[in-house]
Amino acid sequence: MRSTLSAFNEIWQRQFRSDCLSQSDVFSDQASFLIGCSGGMDSMLLLHLMSFLYPQKIRAIYVNHQLQENSADWGQFVAQACASLNVPCIVEAVHVSEGNLENQARTARYQAYQQHLLPHDILVLAHHQQDQAETLMLRLLSGAGIHGLAAMRQVDQRDLMTIWRPLLNLSREQICQWAAELNVQNIQDPTNFNTEYDRAWSREELWPVLQSRFPKMQQALSRSSYLMQDAEDILADVLTFDLVSCGTSDILQLEKLQALAPPRQRQLLSAWMRGQAQYRPSFDMVQRLMHEVIESKVDSQAALHWNGFYYVRFAKRLYRLAAAEYLSSEYEQAEPQHIQIQLANSFTALSGCFQIQAGEGFGLSFALLEQKLTLTQRQGGEKIHLHGRTGSWPLKKAIQQAQIFPWLRHRIQILSIDNVMLGVFTPKGFWLAESPYCIQAGWLPQLVSSDNSKSGSSS
Repeated sequence: MRSTLSAFNEIWQRQFRSDCLSQSDVFSDQASFLIGCSGGMDSMLLLHLMSFLYPQKIRAIYVNHQLQENSADWGQFVAQACASLNVPCIVEAVHVSEGNLENQARTARYQAYQQHLLPHDILVLAHHQQDQAETLMLRLLSGAGIHGLAAMRQVDQRDLMTIWRPLLNLSREQICQWAAELNVQNIQDPTNFNTEYDRAWSREELWPVLQSRFPKMQQALSRSSYLMQDAEDILADVLTFDLVSCGTSDILQLEKLQALAPPRQRQLLSAWMRGQAQYRPSFDMVQRLMHEVIESKVDSQAALHWNGFYYVRFAKRLYRLAAAEYLSSEYEQAEPQHIQIQLANSFTALSGCFQIQAGEGFGLSFALLEQKLTLTQRQGGEKIHLHGRTGSWPLKKAIQQAQIFPWLRHRIQILSIDNVMLGVFTPKGFWLAESPYCIQAGWLPQLVSSDNSKSGSSS
């Protein structure tokens, strides 16, 4: 055992610890470790080694996906092994959603991890070199770019968690040897050999064929992943610069975007669409955004839906809108209502919150206060005679000239009394209409806050 631990410590110092110490928030004095333990050989060896190296600073978690008949027994096996090592253990049952079973199980597992991580915890996983090579190979076959081919990082910051994979540079053969020398017991999950799953198929069917021809394939693929990580870091710097130049996380200036070379456009759009999600959109989805939305006719209202967001072009800008915001016109319908307005009070319309204030310029007569006024949602076809302008013109034209976003126009409401238009509530403020009720030093609703933070000028 001592010789094995000595060998492990030597590799640890040389390959792992020096890299991880550069992450000042990873191995701080307050750091503790939550080990994801499935009961397999890799994670059970990791559990033993971490218990030797970091006693009193580790906990383990077994996630029961409830997909195998024996999964509860495996959880008990992990809990008993932890008890023998004086390691606190969490056994968490999760529900795996329908769909791609591998992806949904992974999502449920990481949600369980995140639920049990304490403020200073580092999630420690037992991925090794063959896992890394398999991940790169599967992502290559799915058409992934640099982000996907970078595969797994030894120290990874994501989703408000820090993940450490201390075995990532170690071969499966080394792990088997150490596990045998330490007499580490483990369980075998039969799904690891079920070739209906992509990873098991690549490991059982594809891997032996390729390795017979390329004996050092595992090391080569692992090395490629590190080269891709370097490329990803360089690309991240370029993307940060391009995003600052072209817009924000919600809005891109199309003229600046289209001034970039096409590859930089595609990379920026891919990263921008990803947002805070774990995965980027497919290449085809980025191409659709470029062709169906960005390059669509100027007067079209094309929109692309992906991963809970709509991507919409308007006034030489590309907007990223939450689905609920873009689709709000379908459920934000208001019946005509009678209201009474009081001076100095606030009033909430569909387009925002307004404060009723007296002013020195033209406004509405104080005789209207506390009378029953009618508030009606815009239907289309209305005309308005804006105060200070000559003649009436279509309200639609005024809305277009003000560049109010199409997805907010349903929030426009008309204020009237006895079929006389007094004005219009809009996301840009209250528009005073010419009427017998206009007086000097009258009152007006002043926009305090809009329901949509992007409703400012688009010019």
